Amino acid sequence: MAKQKARPAPRRKNRRLMAPVAGLMSGIVLLLLAAGLFVFANTYGPGPSAKSGNVTAVTVERGQGLNAIARKLKQQGVIRSVTFFRIAAKLDGRDNALRAGTYEFPSRLSMIGVLHQILEGRVVQHFITIPEGRTSAQAVRILMATQGLTGDVEVPPEGSILPETYQYEIGETRQSVLDRMLAAGRETLDELWAGRAKDLPLKTKEEALILASVVEKETGLANERPKVAAVFVNRLRNGMRLQSDPTVVYAVSKGEPLGRGLKRSELDAPSPWNTYLIDGLPVTPIANPGKASLKAVLNPPPTKDVYFVADGTGGHVFAETYEQHLINVAKWRQIEAQDKGIAAARPAKDTGK
Repeated sequence: MAKQKARPAPRRKNRRLMAPVAGLMSGIVLLLLAAGLFVFANTYGPGPSAKSGNVTAVTVERGQGLNAIARKLKQQGVIRSVTFFRIAAKLDGRDNALRAGTYEFPSRLSMIGVLHQILEGRVVQHFITIPEGRTSAQAVRILMATQGLTGDVEVPPEGSILPETYQYEIGETRQSVLDRMLAAGRETLDELWAGRAKDLPLKTKEEALILASVVEKETGLANERPKVAAVFVNRLRNGMRLQSDPTVVYAVSKGEPLGRGLKRSELDAPSPWNTYLIDGLPVTPIANPGKASLKAVLNPPPTKDVYFVADGTGGHVFAETYEQHLINVAKWRQIEAQDKGIAAARPAKDTGK
């Protein structure tokens, strides 16, 4: 008996089963593709337009976490989604490294661009400047008036701050900024003291700081500091008194501007800062000297000048002898009389001050 050939199984049923599966898979692929495009657009595509102008400034406070930062960015219109920002930060692995500071985000900056700017700490830089010759109390007032810093500070010893421009971050403590100023003062003095001239009549770094503060207050002209420093160094060598008006001002007002000239009674009043009456240096610095004044004191030029007086142009004229100094003082008195319309009543001092 002949064998019958096996008939092929019907395929119509399988086709009916595969069609819905294929449709479902296509839908899932399209959904995933759409979701991917949505995520990509929100992450790498243009962000929101700035609410005003071309940039949006946002301050990230110290101690703020990822959630708080993301909400602030959303509230100020920098990003569209808090959730996407948090996910992107966590996927980056540096979600705990978001740096405090004030940031300026360009209009329509992508979310990933916002994240990278914060991660890299590209903050708006803030600076505080302590001018040369300010007292420590005046420096602290500048520090206390600086916006964006927190906390209070005590007035440090006179002369301990290095006058300079310092960068700070929003939310930083005033004490941390002051600590940098004090460290800069110590480091600068140590460095310059190590390279001082060998024959100075200054025994300690503190003495150099005191004399530099006097030089700082005597002239505001950079090219005169070495000359003024040389005069005072020569006076110390010769056993002469410094006879510096700014030391008397410090004795009267602790360095606050008097708004007038010194009175005869103030010049004659005993004080550990009155260099008309004491030998040598005042008991403390009278201000915070800058680096240039410290350099001038520690390496003064080799001159024989021991006198100087104002020349009427904002500077001073220097002299080696008292006779020449008296001539220079007379010229200055004439200028004073012309400017004030009256004869100068005060007798000349050795330094013409």
